[in-house]
Amino acid sequence: MSRDLRKIPFSPPDIRAEDIAAVTACMESGWITSGPIGERFSHAISEYCGTEKTVLTNSCTAALELALRILNVGPGDEVIVPAYTYTASASVVCHVGAQLALVDTAPGDYFPSPATIAEAVSPRTKAIIVVDFAGIPYPVEELRDLVIGKGRVSDSAFAPQDRPAIIVDGAHSIGASRHGAQTGSLGDFTAFSFHAVKNITTAEGGALTWNSRNQFDSEECATVLKRMTLHGQTKDALTKNKAGSWEYDIVDTAYKMNMPDVLAAIGYSQLKRVDEVTARRHDLLSLYEQHLSEAFHLLKHQGSDWRSSAHLAIVELDESYAPLRNEIISRLGKRGVAANVHYKPLPLLTAYRKLGFSPENYPHAMEKYSRELTLPLHTLLSDDDAIYIAETLNHFVSELESTKK
Repeated sequence: MSRDLRKIPFSPPDIRAEDIAAVTACMESGWITSGPIGERFSHAISEYCGTEKTVLTNSCTAALELALRILNVGPGDEVIVPAYTYTASASVVCHVGAQLALVDTAPGDYFPSPATIAEAVSPRTKAIIVVDFAGIPYPVEELRDLVIGKGRVSDSAFAPQDRPAIIVDGAHSIGASRHGAQTGSLGDFTAFSFHAVKNITTAEGGALTWNSRNQFDSEECATVLKRMTLHGQTKDALTKNKAGSWEYDIVDTAYKMNMPDVLAAIGYSQLKRVDEVTARRHDLLSLYEQHLSEAFHLLKHQGSDWRSSAHLAIVELDESYAPLRNEIISRLGKRGVAANVHYKPLPLLTAYRKLGFSPENYPHAMEKYSRELTLPLHTLLSDDDAIYIAETLNHFVSELESTKK
């Protein structure tokens, strides 16, 4: 193992000269709140994903909440969410006053099976949130077929009329595809994250995108959602800024969730290279696969009909090394490598235990969590960095093996 000490962060943003120039141009334009650049960015997302419309938000969490609200999900309704996810996938259900129902992952997997989710649908289930964990697109089409005729049909004009709505938490997955279709186009609504650690960023921010599949007026849906991000106001700042166009109304006591142009400028610039970024991340995963020892099982990021966005390099430890995970993370840190864990299943967290969820009811999620380790994966990593990380990890396993003997 190479003994040089490096400093390899876990997931820094890749900000390039063109991104900085885009922000500078935005600031020099004098228009830095929601406006023309945000419009271009939202159109570019729809064009890339093959969706009809996109609305920008200040976070993926806000986008998920907006999806629930436009579907009229609230008190008396139930929303199914995987137990193995980050809190944002589930907290939005509480925000709208609906009942949260958590489902366990399939045995040996990070995802609930479509059949498990379908079995969990009750007469009160109005929506299902699935998660593209690590950037792997969930098989929404299979789930959609299984829940037709089940659950509670929403009274919203923007909801499917024969089943619960399926919302995709695509925080990890822009750039991924399934059956040749980009993520964003697979669910009824998809929420993306552009947080600083994501494959493309706006520093903070998100987006909600969708295809109506001819069930509703997408233009009207976009109008309502934009209004919901701007206090329920009938005109945005750009429209009001036109001569003689100051008059407006507030038609809902809504929210402040919009994305300003100064942030949209970063995302609009970065979206132009999303395929390049995805390809590079897959190359780094290949290097990990080539150089990691058999003690580490790298999560697969491509199948016969799907390809992930390669958002997270998930390594599963052999059972004998799982209890030593924190020691391994600490040793990596001493060698300059920042590692992480994704995620604590929700029933382990205080907020969800208070809601009555208990870890022992989600054994498969708990088992996967106990062995999960996340390695750095980003476009500032060199090939040599990836090899160094793998060799460093292999070296620690050899040391641990020698102490057992």
